[in-house]
Amino acid sequence: MNSGTTKMTQGGRVVIPAEARKRLGMHVGETLRWEITDDDELKISSRERDLRRAQELFRKYVPEGTPVVDDFLADRRKEAADE
Repeated sequence: MNSGTTKMTQGGRVVIPAEARKRLGMHVGETLRWEITDDDELKISSRERDLRRAQELFRKYVPEGTPVVDDFLADRRKEAADE
């Protein structure tokens, strides 16, 4: 399924069909993010999915095992000491 229809109910509630939730790995209680695209379409994604995408993108540019957080904190400490 790539598309379908659903109705908006009282209070603006919309049901995401079970087939779509299953395919996208959405779960009860999960926080969803929405945006209106430049084409005036509503796009919905889960925060977990967005985080996974960001991590995958990050892995393309930073070698595995790189102590990114440690490097960041060391830089901040050095900047604070220089002030």
